[in-house]
Amino acid sequence: MKRNIVKIENLSHRYHSSWAIRDINFEIDHTGIVGLLGSNGAGKSTTMNILCGVLNQTEGNVYIDGIDLHKDPLLAKRQIGFLPQTAPLHQDLSVDEYLNHCAFLRLMDKDKIKRAIEEVKEKCAIAHFGKRLIRNLSGGYRQRVGIAQAIIHYPKLVVLDEPTNGLDPNQIMEIRTLIREIARDRTVIFSTHILSEVQALCKEIKMIEEGQLVFSDSIDAFNNYVAPHCILMMMDNPPKEEDLISIKGITKIEMLTEKRFRLSFDGDEGITEEIIKISVEKDWKLREISVEKNSIDEIFAQLSKKTQNKNSL
Repeated sequence: MKRNIVKIENLSHRYHSSWAIRDINFEIDHTGIVGLLGSNGAGKSTTMNILCGVLNQTEGNVYIDGIDLHKDPLLAKRQIGFLPQTAPLHQDLSVDEYLNHCAFLRLMDKDKIKRAIEEVKEKCAIAHFGKRLIRNLSGGYRQRVGIAQAIIHYPKLVVLDEPTNGLDPNQIMEIRTLIREIARDRTVIFSTHILSEVQALCKEIKMIEEGQLVFSDSIDAFNNYVAPHCILMMMDNPPKEEDLISIKGITKIEMLTEKRFRLSFDGDEGITEEIIKISVEKDWKLREISVEKNSIDEIFAQLSKKTQNKNSL
């Protein structure tokens, strides 16, 4: 039986009179990248700060590799690497000095520190910057140093809070590649509010909205969460729009080109078979027909709306 790398039970936290998160539960028992998704102010950072031992929860329990974070924080934190939104870099130290300092803070054995520094520099492609002051590095390389400090002590769990924020497109691609490499033998929790980042990196999603966990499943399940409601079709001999709107279940017609249409329908995907049948009978010369999937932005909006409606009851 696998041991959970992360287990969160009934996690809640209150700032003054309002709850930042409420009754969050989830488990992670595998390596790879798990996306922690949510809009700004949804409760992601609060959840991560509690998960990493930076903040004490008001209610609930957190277990890291089976260790109760509240009861045995030092042992649990040895299995956690954390990169907050603003990397905790000491600008006047060289890369080597800084990583040595971080290893010392992580209570690593002194005889293992030198090798660990060389390994993380190599993995993060900063080996040639060991003697350079951190203040003289570009934003992309500073972020690499921030990731290096999060993995120097060989943690089983690495938590990255908006790690590509503020980087240019090339730097973003490089950091994504690095995160994939790290996740080969570790669990990485990747927090973001950027939906394209989730699609590019994650196979599993935990989504928090208004302090509540509203989704916990695979990226495929997330993409299919809201039933599709549009059909794209192309015909060499298209009918008039009134002929299309007369088909049972069709609610709206959008003409994209002279031969290409988007049809909104009431949710019954069996309607595609009916359209094919009619197009043959009417000689519309149908060339293409497909159900259009909802964009990830639409799904995000639907899940957010679901939470708002629930809280208004």
